[in-house]
Amino acid sequence: MEKIKIGQIVNAVALRGEVKIYNYSDYKERFEELDTVILEKGRTSKEYKIENVRYQKNMVIAKFKDVNDRNQAEALKDYDVMITEEDLRELPEDTFYIRDLIGCNVVDLNSETKVGVIKDVLQNTAQDIYQVETSEGKEVLIP
Repeated sequence: MEKIKIGQIVNAVALRGEVKIYNYSDYKERFEELDTVILEKGRTSKEYKIENVRYQKNMVIAKFKDVNDRNQAEALKDYDVMITEEDLRELPEDTFYIRDLIGCNVVDLNSETKVGVIKDVLQNTAQDIYQVETSEGKEVLIP
């Protein structure tokens, strides 16, 4: 069972056991559709039931079952928030998850020659940048 990271807990919120999550998903309301998530840090992994979700600017504020005070919430800081493949949303036609693009061939449409293979997609800029490894072993970045 493959797990997909959709966020990271960055802090505790108030006194009732809520946590603040940096959301990696493009879909803000993603957490509302989930019943449970898997929290992982190093080799520690545990499933948590989601009791409540709300938003604060671009952050997700979540309350997990059995996390009832600030100390328990602070203990979850820096945990990755994961889901399983079966929790992935079905995407519209001609839309792909980045994980589906990794390993795809990149071809020059003019010459129909293979440029290389997608190794990663960088998303911290105004547009996605495809990191491609050429057959010569060089790295090329394609906007």
